[in-house]
Amino acid sequence: MKLEDEIHQKSFKSARQKLAINIIYTSHWLTGHHSSFFKGKDITLQQYNVLRILRGQFPAPCTLKLIKERMLDRMSDTSRIIDKLLLKNYVERTSCPNDRRSVNLLITEKGMQLLKSLDFIDDTTGNIFSNLTESEIEQLNLLLDKLRD
Repeated sequence: MKLEDEIHQKSFKSARQKLAINIIYTSHWLTGHHSSFFKGKDITLQQYNVLRILRGQFPAPCTLKLIKERMLDRMSDTSRIIDKLLLKNYVERTSCPNDRRSVNLLITEKGMQLLKSLDFIDDTTGNIFSNLTESEIEQLNLLLDKLRD
């Protein structure tokens, strides 16, 4: 559906303004779609992101700094997210032997099982893009990367 119809706006000041609003709107639309998968799972999108980072590093532990660098939502309070995951036993924390000021974070078996139960999300999310060709998907990825350069 066209952005104009979605937000009930007939025109924009410029194509650049429409693009900015379209990207923001689409980002929130996609986030809303993702968030629906976590209803009843006692997990948030940000917690899911942290667990995926930890699973990607497994069996190597992660530092808080590494997780912060890899988070999709850079405005998240990563320390608070980790604390909540610790309470749910999805993550364990140990002292870093090389740096007493730092801690190592590792996903637990319970965290791995939760992610395994949510692995369907990647396929389901991929279906959102079914109305785009592979070439269009590659082009869109290229354009978004170029935008952030």
